[in-house]
Amino acid sequence: MYDYVVVGAGSAGCVIAARLSEDPDVKVCLIEAGPADSAQNIHVPAAFSKLFRTEFDWDYSSHDDPALDGRRIYLPRGRVFGGSSSINAMIYVRGNRIDYDGWGQPGWSYDEVLPYFIRSEDNERGASPYHGVGGPMSVSDSRSNNPSSAAFVEAAVEAGYAANDDFNGPVQDGFGFFQVTQRDGKRCSTSVAYLHPAMGRPNLTVESGLQVHKVLIENGRAVGITGYQNGQPVTIRAEREVVVSGGAYNSPQLLMLSGIGPAWLLQAFGIPVVLDQPAVGQNLQDHPLIPLNYLHSQPVSLLAAAAPENIELFMAEGRGPMTSNGPEAGGLVRTDPSLPGPDAEFLAAPVMFLESGLGLPTQHALSCGPAMLTPASRGSVTLASEDPTAKPRIEHNYLSEPADLDAAVAAMRIAMEIAGQKAMRPYAESLHRAPASESDQDLRAYARRYAHSIFHAAGSCAMGSVVDAELKVYGVEGLRVADTSIMPTVGRGNPNASAIMIGEKAADLVKGVTAPAPVAAAVA
Repeated sequence: MYDYVVVGAGSAGCVIAARLSEDPDVKVCLIEAGPADSAQNIHVPAAFSKLFRTEFDWDYSSHDDPALDGRRIYLPRGRVFGGSSSINAMIYVRGNRIDYDGWGQPGWSYDEVLPYFIRSEDNERGASPYHGVGGPMSVSDSRSNNPSSAAFVEAAVEAGYAANDDFNGPVQDGFGFFQVTQRDGKRCSTSVAYLHPAMGRPNLTVESGLQVHKVLIENGRAVGITGYQNGQPVTIRAEREVVVSGGAYNSPQLLMLSGIGPAWLLQAFGIPVVLDQPAVGQNLQDHPLIPLNYLHSQPVSLLAAAAPENIELFMAEGRGPMTSNGPEAGGLVRTDPSLPGPDAEFLAAPVMFLESGLGLPTQHALSCGPAMLTPASRGSVTLASEDPTAKPRIEHNYLSEPADLDAAVAAMRIAMEIAGQKAMRPYAESLHRAPASESDQDLRAYARRYAHSIFHAAGSCAMGSVVDAELKVYGVEGLRVADTSIMPTVGRGNPNASAIMIGEKAADLVKGVTAPAPVAAAVA
């Protein structure tokens, strides 16, 4: 018997388990379906795509996507200690003030969540009204600084866009290098930052290789979980609460397998209905990326990252191409000046980024396509089977709303404008798989043919519909959801930073402690 059972040792789950177990009087069990994060490639930033479709990846795909020429889109998700923070590109960009304010949920405005971002951080630039030091999560400047990435930023400024050296400061708009979740040039996942320092506590138990099949609900209250570990059934009881932190795909799937979801769907699979909740799995959102790979002949891309001298530099000093997170630089822009905030994020990576990261780079290139930040398109996560080991049915409906496709075309034009500037000439000799022309029609066709996920799923157990502002599941006692699925909108930026914040705030909500005061200078 434990006080708290946390399902999913991912970006939020590691934070929650570590914070709850700070109290020696409570017993916490953290459950992860995957293994520990001991593989070398997890900790080498430039190797993140080598983790795709391995034992560390849930290896999901979308259902046939009508607006993307019927393609199925690869959707990697971390299945390992640290979750997706152990396999992602490590970009640390929070949402915009208007995102959190726009959620309209008490306690979740920008001013109220900023202290949690600050509390989590150990930012190498030092403390400021927007940043913290001494927190578990290391946030660092790039130690790669590839010249082609720098050229993209210079070209954006040449094209008339603002420079921005801190996307988490007072203004999001502009171009610059991203800060990353790294420590001494290596990946700093939430497992590295939060879980490993806590694993020696006698009141924290971490179970790996245990896939949870169901949340046990008795008399309207969550009392534990059942699952399988090493082929054997396992039941773990929770005296106080179960916290589900499986992510935007797995959390709604687990709720449905537990009898919480659309009654018609559960009945179709023979799952006893605990709570008819049609909103579970709905409102799914993501940031689609329109890949643009500019080929060049400069021998500076990550094709050479694994050269012996670069490996030695990485091992000895934690610097060089092996520390590259891929998209080292980029920018956030508004495709329409009348918009209240950026709606496109450009991701400049000194490598060919093909086929959702599954394609093999064959030439020196700079990938600099836009990710669309404020999609109107919505999708869903539903069950494909009553078997808990079956993958869920994921329908993203990328670019299905005409406004999303229009914005994508506008963002592609901005990328091509930047690529045409003087600073980019050495790195933009030709465009790989170029559109047939620069007409709206051909750019739309290009987006439909090549757009894919940039792995930012959110919204499928949203506050206000599935959970309340304290992340409690409506209609069930002792059960919360805490991960990016609770975000009403995916918003601007890269959601891993928000997932960490959600973990920090969720732990306080579970503890029942008073939230930290807003940061006065930042509020002003």
